[in-house]
Amino acid sequence: MDDGDLSHESEVEQYVDRRTILEPAISSVVDALGGYENGRYRLGDEAYGCLKDLKKFWRKDDTDDERTVARIFWDTRVLPNDLVPILLATAGQGEVEDKRAVACVDLMAAMTWPIDLAEELKELDEDLDKGTDYTQLLTSHLHYKAAILKEGVLEAMFGIVVPCITKDKKERKERDVQIINVVLYLIRNLAFIKDPPPNMYASSDRTELSSLQSKLVKRLSESHLTDLIMTIASNALDPLYNPWNTLALEIFYLMFRGVTPSSLALDQAKQPTATLHRLLEVENRIRRDVARSTSSRHSRFGTTISVKLNPKRGSAGENSKQAESVLSSQTFVMHRQQAIGGEAGSIIDLTKKQRAPKTKKVDELAREDNLSMEARTILQNLARTFVESALNPFLASLLKDIKAERAKITEKDNLRLLYVTKWFLEFFLRERAARDGKDGQAWDFGLIAEVTDRGWIVWVLKRMREAVDEKPKLWTELQAGIECLTQLLALIDSMMSSADVDPTIVEAAEILQQQLIYSGEVLDVAFESLRSYREGTQSLAYLGASVNLAHSLFKMLEKWSKTKGEMYVRKRVKSKKKKGKGKETEEGEGVPDVEDVESASDNEDLVRETTLTMEAFELRFAHSEINHTLLAYLSRYKEYSSAEEMRRIVKLLHRQAVKAKAEGLFFQASTLDLFKTILADQKSLPKDQPYKDLVALINYILRQFFKAVDEEPLVLVEAFFPKNRGTWKRFSSWEPDKKVKAEEQMVEDKRFPPDVQVKKGYSWSEQVGIAVACLTDDGKRELVEWVKDILSLVIAQRRRIVEETDGSSSKAGLDSDAESDAENVFIERNRGPSEEALAKFTDYLIPYINDEQADAATRNPHLKLIFRLLKFEIVDEDADELEWHVPKSIPPDELQSGRNVIDQFLENPIDLDGKKAASLLTKKARRRTRRRQATPDSDAEVELLDDEPKKRAKKKKENKQYKSAQFIEDSDGEEEDIKAFFEKEKQLRERMALAAVDGKIATMRPTGTKKRRKKDGEDKVKQRKKRKGDPSIPESRSVSVEKSEHSDSDDSESGLGVFGSPRVSPASTSHTSPPAEASSPKPSARPRPKPRFRRRTSSPGLEPPQSTDPPDDDVEEGDRQRSEGSGSKPRPSPAVSPAALDGGSDEEEADQASAAAALRPKPKGRLVLSDDED
Repeated sequence: MDDGDLSHESEVEQYVDRRTILEPAISSVVDALGGYENGRYRLGDEAYGCLKDLKKFWRKDDTDDERTVARIFWDTRVLPNDLVPILLATAGQGEVEDKRAVACVDLMAAMTWPIDLAEELKELDEDLDKGTDYTQLLTSHLHYKAAILKEGVLEAMFGIVVPCITKDKKERKERDVQIINVVLYLIRNLAFIKDPPPNMYASSDRTELSSLQSKLVKRLSESHLTDLIMTIASNALDPLYNPWNTLALEIFYLMFRGVTPSSLALDQAKQPTATLHRLLEVENRIRRDVARSTSSRHSRFGTTISVKLNPKRGSAGENSKQAESVLSSQTFVMHRQQAIGGEAGSIIDLTKKQRAPKTKKVDELAREDNLSMEARTILQNLARTFVESALNPFLASLLKDIKAERAKITEKDNLRLLYVTKWFLEFFLRERAARDGKDGQAWDFGLIAEVTDRGWIVWVLKRMREAVDEKPKLWTELQAGIECLTQLLALIDSMMSSADVDPTIVEAAEILQQQLIYSGEVLDVAFESLRSYREGTQSLAYLGASVNLAHSLFKMLEKWSKTKGEMYVRKRVKSKKKKGKGKETEEGEGVPDVEDVESASDNEDLVRETTLTMEAFELRFAHSEINHTLLAYLSRYKEYSSAEEMRRIVKLLHRQAVKAKAEGLFFQASTLDLFKTILADQKSLPKDQPYKDLVALINYILRQFFKAVDEEPLVLVEAFFPKNRGTWKRFSSWEPDKKVKAEEQMVEDKRFPPDVQVKKGYSWSEQVGIAVACLTDDGKRELVEWVKDILSLVIAQRRRIVEETDGSSSKAGLDSDAESDAENVFIERNRGPSEEALAKFTDYLIPYINDEQADAATRNPHLKLIFRLLKFEIVDEDADELEWHVPKSIPPDELQSGRNVIDQFLENPIDLDGKKAASLLTKKARRRTRRRQATPDSDAEVELLDDEPKKRAKKKKENKQYKSAQFIEDSDGEEEDIKAFFEKEKQLRERMALAAVDGKIATMRPTGTKKRRKKDGEDKVKQRKKRKGDPSIPESRSVSVEKSEHSDSDDSESGLGVFGSPRVSPASTSHTSPPAEASSPKPSARPRPKPRFRRRTSSPGLEPPQSTDPPDDDVEEGDRQRSEGSGSKPRPSPAVSPAALDGGSDEEEADQASAAAALRPKPKGRLVLSDDED
């Protein structure tokens, strides 16, 4: 024998000798505790020391997988024979502060500590612990529980803990806290011990052990320990009671997990009768099924039936295939009477060797306790008290501790909190529904207000996401989260559907519902929970919870789509990896938490906002793995406890097969076999409507299948292959949506009447005149006056700011004599407000004095057209009542110009040649994507991306960079416009020549532009560069052309001709320029540098003759002449009369055309002509 075997044997002997060594010592200590004398227990002299020694012995099991000391304690029966009598003799007699009583409770808590069999079995050694048996330890716990539940024990424990918990914080010592912990842990241990299943063939002692949980509930209530736990829960936010909120949570979890909320919400006095009727119904159904398939009285004569497979193949004539034909037409003999009327294939299957079905996990989260009616009544009252007084503070304190990551919080506390919340939510809804018929007893939704808090929902979603990310996945915690979300959806539905609730509660429910949908997390959870189900991995309760969540979510989305229409959902997009980030970037690519603490942009996922429709979500729901999960749930149709379970699964299958048109998912051999089984059991199914709907749905799918087989016989072969990766679409009636342009996918805003715009071909001033005419024709002249008042007020405010800021320079410019230093005065006036004055301008929010003005500014398209022409802007496009403001960027002179134009058209309405002003308007297609900002309850700062793909965004960027491509076009279609332009220019030159002969040129000098050409070359080069590069419009052009570039018309160049020349208004016969006194020079974006002037040497006798225009225009034209002669830039008039276009020489007209053409980009491939070529 080698050394290895010797060492192994020595270890075995050492391990075996452990019990031999410890058992005598422990037995002597137990004997010294005390004993019974004359029927009364007498404590030993060193009882307290012996209790301390037993605790030391117990600690030796911390390193012993065999738990030798625990087995010795059980053999000596120290707990029922010694510890319980000592506790009754001390604390039971009022000595609640006796050390021996506290030591007994401490030792009881240690001996009843729960045994985690899964962890214990993992730690066992394959050789040393080969014969370890934990059944003895589990049995000992049952007997310990029965001994502690004797009369007076729990009362003694209550007497020990009350003095400690009633002390003030300053008086409370560490020992008091330890005593409270020990008592609460002992209660937790007793609630954890599971009763054995009841058995009618078991002994009386075994039957008594199967009802210990009911006895525990009763004894806790009698000893007022449930009141103690309720006090801790209701005052959990108080620092005096907060340290034990997790223990109270675990006790509630262990007490309520063995009973369903639906059973506690009913009248417990009627429960036994209802249970009896349910069991009788199940028994009758089983009898009917057996009677339907049993043999008749003729079975004693026996039955022999011959079944031949493929009889046609047996007549094959070829000898080479005779052997194959014989095998293929094999004959089977059956001796069962069911073969006469039944299917031969099923009878043959009975003769096959049957494999034992795999055991399935029923529920890993809850258990079924056989509680008595008295125990159920106590739990019912306890649950009602908890909801009414303790639910909100209890949940708030636990969530606060979990977020603070306190040391007392364990991973299992998250699971317990999810389950307890789900349980009491369901109980609240059931109890409230039961109380609706009773007057004044309905529960208010404020009792569960904490559950509807945003922080609570975010935490639930976060825990579910972490459960999925864990390796291995925490399916039990995920199941608790799914059930909690399901009850939350049911709560929202109850809040919205209740008729007697406050409207604020309905509004809060709508907001909560909108936030749940918008976050998108709930939709993803419902989808992934069904998709990830695998038989044997998750429990049947997980399967039922996933189906219930999907059904509730579809129900909520369907109601939302019918009432609200569109739905917006955030979709998370994983951010790209950045080079150099290494491992950190890879870790950040996982599914993020719902509640992000870090704001690092590198690890932050982006979010895009998309529109969700019911059709799109149903199509996403049509998935092969989800279909497999639903069919797995349907296969358990015989185990359904209510028709509601069948209704849920039929609804979900109907959405896949009918609404999503994905019947191809069901074209599989296993699915068809399930349908065949259900149809065979059709007569034994309940007569409820959901079962009838199931049969109708199966018949519809089968008709679609055989219809597909008729069209393509190879569908029969495809039935043996999975329908993943979208292959089901080839066999379904589903058709892809037609691709539409991005513009057509935008949502049209139909809240207000459509906006209007003026047809092409009208200048800015004419568009204002048409809008004014529309309001006047409709009898809304007061709205035009309101616009004038707004302009006057804003002009006065901004001019006051200019005068206060710029000081004497502005006043000097306005009050200067025209004969003294005219050039300097004009430059000062042409500069407009300084930058400092412009910076003091603020947006002017237009106030509404009455409802008529507010309604007109929101719904009157003609008034809104005037506002847009005056460059007013809307504050919020999505508001129900639009608010307009005058932007601070508009100088007062431009506002004054608009007011002058309105005044003119009020006095002299625009001539439209007999047409109505409304006929010159067209509807403006206002299509836009109504984007909502991310909800304020989002923790992470996310970046909203456009819905367009990256390729489209890149292409759009290129289009912005290279705009010249849009001007490369064929110019053949514009020949007629070119001819009309030159004809119009020819007529214009003829009129100007006639006017020159008469001496009535109001806009030109006698020498035309000759004088400017006599300047030195340097000034000439500067002037030409300025004319070519300056985007301002020369004097000879109408300011209406400038306005047309910013007009609200469709064509931004409607005020220009084909080559950029100003288009002459056919309706204007008189000037439209306002008086010089009322107008101010239009300010530029920034002050221009002061140019150098050359003194005029021409005499006053060379001035042009007086024009026939009004005196105000003479003054204005005189200013222009002096500015031109001095070489300064001409001051543009706010609105120039069309008569100003009728004068000028050929050379200046050519300059005008070239300058206007310079404003418009010259297209490639187009011939550009000048006036000289005419």
